[in-house]
Amino acid sequence: MASGINIRRAEQKDLETVRKITQTTIREIYPLYYPAGAVEFFSEHHSDEKIMRDIRAGIVYLLITDDETAAGTVTLTDNEIDRLFVLPQYQGKGYGRALLDFAEDAIAKAYDVMKLHASLPAKSIYLKRGFHEVDYLRIDTGRGDYLCADVMEKESGDAS
Repeated sequence: MASGINIRRAEQKDLETVRKITQTTIREIYPLYYPAGAVEFFSEHHSDEKIMRDIRAGIVYLLITDDETAAGTVTLTDNEIDRLFVLPQYQGKGYGRALLDFAEDAIAKAYDVMKLHASLPAKSIYLKRGFHEVDYLRIDTGRGDYLCADVMEKESGDAS
């Protein structure tokens, strides 16, 4: 991974950047794991309104590479890691690990337990990081199919 990465709080002017990272990742990666209706449901779930609400709340972060490219994003809602996405062309380079390290460190400062909803593409990553399943979600998308995810937790003191 490049050593010059920076993770900074997203600003309102970053809405388009956060949207691009989120929607591009959903549209390119999720069809490999989920039916079309679930992908559409998930895409709509991460609407501009929700992203902007979170940016205004100061809980959205961007990962900027050493060449000044916004490659990833994460949202921290209390003790929950939300909306962690890395653009497909930047996956496998350690940027997701950097975002997860950042998120875990931030949450550990204030909470004993961190939570997240793991999609199928990311579940194995979280298991390797010491998260464990506490629940299973099967969300009816209203399109004849389901979006499935695991609710996972990890104690803040657990080694990653």
